[in-house]
Amino acid sequence: MTAIEVRNLHKRYGQHIAVDDVSLTIEEGEIFGIIGPNGAGKTTTVESIAGLRTPDSGSISVLGFDPKKNRAEVRERLGVQLQESSFPDAIKVAEALELYSSFYREPADWRELMELLDLTKKRNTRYKALSGGQKQRLSIALALVGDPKVAILDELTTGLDPQARRDTWSLIERVRDTGVTILLVTHFMDEAERLCDRIAVIDGGRVAAVDTPAGLIAQASAVQQVRFRVRQPLDRSVLTELRDVTDVEITEGRWRVTGSGQLLSSVAGALARAQVVAEDLRVDQRNLDDAFVAFTGRAPQSPELLQKEG
Repeated sequence: MTAIEVRNLHKRYGQHIAVDDVSLTIEEGEIFGIIGPNGAGKTTTVESIAGLRTPDSGSISVLGFDPKKNRAEVRERLGVQLQESSFPDAIKVAEALELYSSFYREPADWRELMELLDLTKKRNTRYKALSGGQKQRLSIALALVGDPKVAILDELTTGLDPQARRDTWSLIERVRDTGVTILLVTHFMDEAERLCDRIAVIDGGRVAAVDTPAGLIAQASAVQQVRFRVRQPLDRSVLTELRDVTDVEITEGRWRVTGSGQLLSSVAGALARAQVVAEDLRVDQRNLDDAFVAFTGRAPQSPELLQKEG
């Protein structure tokens, strides 16, 4: 079943085209990620899905409803955790959850949400006294208090320490296990690789690629590298003449061989024939950062850096 369907979405601000013919299909039960450079059109896309912005053209369906024409129906089924959320400093955790639950016809049990999100002990704590991780958990709880079928989470771990980030990841996986479809926008490649079933790379307002994390990495993995050291003399031509090798560099006694295809087996075979033993041999493992660079031409920036620049 399809949870979200976006077709040929287009949005312009003056002369700037923010979203240019974006199409996405998100299946029920998925954690679907959106990654891309700052200003790529991610926020405009998700805010259009949430009904917070009106696209110039194209169509959006959330569980069969148009976010603009069927605003009430979408509001009852969609939870949103925005990149920047703020609440009155004096409001208590339980007060915020009880208040937000009153906005819905059939809300979730906010007491159960407090337990799920490990906030029960903080029920009488004021917002200003919460830690960064606790504020994020409260923000997620408020996105879920309407008992949504779909949740949009935008940069949910920005500003958290590594342990709090991992705790939040585990929480999101538990939320998905309850049957909630999750649309996750993130600048953290390790977060996207850990959580997402599929990922869309958006760049320049367009979808550059959609695939599983492993699929995106595979598409970016045509180039491989093998690194090692040797004690015996080794003629560089032993490796440069191999069909799978495109480049050989030697820096301070460490060899770096670049190529494609069956690079590792080719290098290992050539070294064996030359009776040379490779020490500290390493094969560079590609990750989602490499895929990001391959599809956008830019390295991903951390949300903290982007906030400083903004």
